[in-house]
Amino acid sequence: MQELAGKHIVLGLTGGIACYKSAEFCRLLVKSGATVQVVMTEAAAQFITPVTMQALSGRPVYTSQWDVRELNNMPHINLSREADAIVLAPASADFIARLVQGRSDELLSLMCLARPMDRVPLLIAPAMNREMWSHPATQRNLRQVDADGALVLGVGNGWQACGETGDGRMLEADQLLDEVIAQFQPKVLAGQHVVVTAGPTFEALDPIRGITNHSSGKMGFAIARAARDAGAEVTLVAGPVHLPTPRGVRRVDVLSAQQMLEATLHSVRTASIFVATAAVADWRPAAHSQQKIKKDGTGKPPMLQFVENEDILLTVAQGARAQGGQLFCVGFAAESENLAEHAKAKRERKGIPLLVGNIGPLTFGQDHNSLLLVDAKGVRELPRAPKLTLARELVAEIAARLPAGLHP
Repeated sequence: MQELAGKHIVLGLTGGIACYKSAEFCRLLVKSGATVQVVMTEAAAQFITPVTMQALSGRPVYTSQWDVRELNNMPHINLSREADAIVLAPASADFIARLVQGRSDELLSLMCLARPMDRVPLLIAPAMNREMWSHPATQRNLRQVDADGALVLGVGNGWQACGETGDGRMLEADQLLDEVIAQFQPKVLAGQHVVVTAGPTFEALDPIRGITNHSSGKMGFAIARAARDAGAEVTLVAGPVHLPTPRGVRRVDVLSAQQMLEATLHSVRTASIFVATAAVADWRPAAHSQQKIKKDGTGKPPMLQFVENEDILLTVAQGARAQGGQLFCVGFAAESENLAEHAKAKRERKGIPLLVGNIGPLTFGQDHNSLLLVDAKGVRELPRAPKLTLARELVAEIAARLPAGLHP
């Protein structure tokens, strides 16, 4: 998806070994549809060449405020006015301190100082040794640049080029890309706390085997990311799936339907929106064998008894109504046939304002989906598209339906 189509990003590189990640980050920005103008400090050019960044961006790199290509000799003005965002990646401890002091004796700091703050956001991706990162002066400077209107993206934890391990690594290129994309998403859920359930549940028969389904969790994880990008605080209650947690999302891992119910009830206490995307098992074994169930030689399967799992969405919706609270509940229905008919019936049975239907075999494990939105006014289809695209559309639909009392 070219989610940055039409956007012009100024990518600023300061001195640090993390400049090697900037090359991949630049490539991902271009691949996502953005035009990228690279600006480098003299120190950055000691770690990666302007030739490399020019080849990846497809544009000449700027390194000096005296660049003769600018007819008015004001690249700090021209470049900042053309930008939709300025991203400093990597941002060294020294350069962050320069931003705090308003120092501007070279092109990149000049450009950051001269940018129109009301329409050109400044995103900072710090990169430094763990001791430099934790130093009180650095933390004080980070708080100040945040207070001055920049967005500090945080750092990763791990092995560093100096041989030490800890906080201070620059975020990976794909993480930086996600942050830039999020910057341009409408903040329609600002001030909201969204709880999302995702993935399957696993109902154990014995220590070896159990009952589950084909849900990959991709739709729920996409909704969690889209809600976070829309400005919400997000809690993701995830069944057994192997998907990376969207940045900025709090994740609670569970296994069974009962565990998912308990985690969800705890999480929705402070929530304003609940999206039940998980494919929860309707039934669980009445008893769990402590040892593996063996064949008995008769050729007959063991007699298994099942009990019904408590309906998580119904329980949450009824609890919210009983307490008089305002919790906007959205349900999902994965069907194999007669989608509209089953989805309408399920929405009425759960007593919720919005239900989203899809055909399970066409979506489980896939990167694309199509959705059917069912509310009191009728049915509307969201055509097949990447799940993140649909998640963003669904988030907009939820925001448009929120009752007045839920708007901040």
